[in-house]
Amino acid sequence: MKISVIIPVYNAEKYVSKAVESALQLEEVDEVILVEDKSPDNALQVCRELVKKYNRVKLFQHFDQGNHGAGASRNLGIEKATGDFIAFLDADDYFLPNRFTAEKELFQNPTIEGVFNAIGTEYLTEKGKEEFLANINDSHLLTVNYPAEGNEVFRGLLGLTSRTFGSFFTLDAVTVRRSSLESSKLRFNEALRLHQDSDFIMKLAHHCHLKSGIIDQPVAMRGMHDDNRITKIVKYSPQYNQRQFLFWNSLYEWSQTLALEKDVKQHIDLQKKAFELSTKKGLSKTLDLLVAILKNPNILRTKYRFTYSHS
Repeated sequence: MKISVIIPVYNAEKYVSKAVESALQLEEVDEVILVEDKSPDNALQVCRELVKKYNRVKLFQHFDQGNHGAGASRNLGIEKATGDFIAFLDADDYFLPNRFTAEKELFQNPTIEGVFNAIGTEYLTEKGKEEFLANINDSHLLTVNYPAEGNEVFRGLLGLTSRTFGSFFTLDAVTVRRSSLESSKLRFNEALRLHQDSDFIMKLAHHCHLKSGIIDQPVAMRGMHDDNRITKIVKYSPQYNQRQFLFWNSLYEWSQTLALEKDVKQHIDLQKKAFELSTKKGLSKTLDLLVAILKNPNILRTKYRFTYSHS
């Protein structure tokens, strides 16, 4: 296997070296692609030092050396990648030695286009732990509840299966064939500064045949610290709801352009309308309502007089 690991780098001078070295320890990794996104700290210099130290590390910046967001940075990394497979890693996270154990076996089947695994959580600072747990309801292990592949993964992510699929797996745990990304022309939505990874995973699950790998133990660790972008946005940004809306709107528009099943389109439409109705109620109310709707789709019809038929 020849794997290209893409790492978008922003404000991560303290962590990026560990991320890079965790990837380089794995023999399957052919190259590590760093895309520096105009960091306000000394991350660019750290990246340059890593390039000098390791011949498998490559460094790129955007054409104007400006800040374009994680989605645009990952897209640039995909364009520059030369490996047969693509894996992603956030600059403040790191791989474990078993990161590609499942992939080595599963990708022998040519019908498998992508593999996803479980990741763990490491709290790098006590303040980061407190802020994360106070704003985001999450478990230590981010995984799914049962093995799945193909359309079951896509429908599971939407909550349209008879069983509860579980948590949303993250990019750190996904490996995909580069040829599949090219044939489907799948890229990150650069208009989304928030949730562009979730948007990408949802579309990846529809376009590509994914299969679960190791889901009972972590293959990577995500680091929670004071400067995590998602924690800061949730807690401090008045534009969080607007960015959330852009995510749901992206999925909704995408669902209308593809020949998805009727209930899938209705489900995405349902969640989008739920978000529109609840934005005035504040973030916590919004998330509570979305969870309630996933459990009982008729809640909009009974509470908000919105006609919806869930097949």
